[in-house]
Amino acid sequence: MFNSLDIAATGVSLAQTWLDTIAHNMANANTVRPPDEEPFRADLVYAQEITDGPGASGSGVAVRDFVDAAGDPIKVYQPEHPFADADGMVTLPVVDMAGQMSDLIIAQRTYQMNIQVIQSSREAYETALRIGR
Repeated sequence: MFNSLDIAATGVSLAQTWLDTIAHNMANANTVRPPDEEPFRADLVYAQEITDGPGASGSGVAVRDFVDAAGDPIKVYQPEHPFADADGMVTLPVVDMAGQMSDLIIAQRTYQMNIQVIQSSREAYETALRIGR
């Protein structure tokens, strides 16, 4: 009877994790590391459907994995930078800000819509309880 609340709650949880990850990525968009360290790479959140058993579906969503963004980091010539290599090149983090902003909008909408489902379900259940009065 309360499946819609449970499913929406998993959506809220996933969206919150996604929003937190995006915030972490954006906060580190200018993080430069020494030349002997791997550059910061944005985390990507992968979700999967929750199933109750073999062949079952529709029980919500959960975080399946966090994966580092792929791609080659950009190097810029800044010989005065403290983390420049011997050639004066600084390795920038691998963060696609346009992609992060797009993901941010989608994650916010996902969060909002799941909260709306919870509120609508709660109102429907409260209305159903008042019918017998």
